[in-house]
Amino acid sequence: MTAITWQAQAARRWSGWRWVVHLIGLVGMLLLSAQITWGDGRFWLHWPYFRLALLVAATYGMALGLATQVSDFPRVQRSRVVLVSVSLCFLGLLGLVGVTRWYYSRTFVGLSYLLTLLWQAALAGWRRPLRLGLVPGELTLALSQIPGVQWCWLNEELTSGVGLDGVVVDLHAPLSANWLRFLANCRLQGIPVHHAAAVWEGLTGRVSLAHWREELLPTPADQGYLLIKRLAETALILLLSPVLLPLAGLVALAVWWDSPGPVLFWQERMGQGGRPFRMVKFRSMRAGTGKAQFARPGDQRLTRVGKWIRRFRLDELPQLWHVLTGEMSLIGPRPEQVPFAEEFSRRIPYYMCRHLVKPGITGWAQVNQGYAAGVEETRLKLEYDLYYVKYLSLWLDGLILAKTVKTILTGFGAR
Repeated sequence: MTAITWQAQAARRWSGWRWVVHLIGLVGMLLLSAQITWGDGRFWLHWPYFRLALLVAATYGMALGLATQVSDFPRVQRSRVVLVSVSLCFLGLLGLVGVTRWYYSRTFVGLSYLLTLLWQAALAGWRRPLRLGLVPGELTLALSQIPGVQWCWLNEELTSGVGLDGVVVDLHAPLSANWLRFLANCRLQGIPVHHAAAVWEGLTGRVSLAHWREELLPTPADQGYLLIKRLAETALILLLSPVLLPLAGLVALAVWWDSPGPVLFWQERMGQGGRPFRMVKFRSMRAGTGKAQFARPGDQRLTRVGKWIRRFRLDELPQLWHVLTGEMSLIGPRPEQVPFAEEFSRRIPYYMCRHLVKPGITGWAQVNQGYAAGVEETRLKLEYDLYYVKYLSLWLDGLILAKTVKTILTGFGAR
């Protein structure tokens, strides 16, 4: 069961009506937009109008599907997901009619976009919290502290889970005969029973290292998607190179002017499969600052320009070369310095599992946690990294890219 499957199973008992409401809203939106645009809501009487209405309906469906795929990931604001998904899909519609030269009305498309955005945003926010029963245990106790869910503690005397959207239990913990009978009755009543570790992942975006077992180790992602991802990243970098190269040149000039020393900084990092590679970035610290160590808040080793390029991640621009050569990806766990990676692998269980995929310039841990220094912060970072390894997909990568834009603009997690 994936981290978002349990949410879909728990919600399906009450969310079926939403699809009917979406259909009603879509029909109403088309009729209203047609009436305002052409003075006649019967758009189906004219083939050019009808074709445009069909395209808008398909766009509505694609935007809804995209938002549905992404919004069940943890730490996501549904209103922002709707804004991005609707905007992207309607931009795609404009691109299609531009290429095909089909008839379109700016008024009709504009009204449809606005009404779609308002309607889907309203329905995305109109969702009651899940009501989940908790079988007492260490992990379920931690889950009960997470807001946004109506948690209900259960006891062994219960025989029915009526009124619950699901029951959460640590399936690796020993359970009494009464609890086993209760869980069996819930399944017979059609009430989903969820593993507490999966619910934890779905709500926090992290795996629980304390509740992992050997059989739950992440497996490498689908090779077909990884190939598509590699080709897409290469194409994107080449497409943006007219903008990226001048920007990199300006950053290099600023680093050279600001302090003596080389413009580029090379450091051995741990790559995919635990293989070291030499990673490059723009130098943000004074030359000759000594052995490898974590950056600290207010680090005196930073140069004047270095503070700014680290804040907005401009020091990472040269790593796009590693993406082109295949040593890195745009998205993945950040590559750690080799001495630190070797130490963490000895002190933190499953640490080397983060190297099952290529390291990235940005990643799930970076957009949710920021910079990590020390064993405890790295343990938390690893929980985010392993969540990414486990659920790597087009939807999760797209979510990380969107969050990365916010991270760059706000300077979140920079050090």
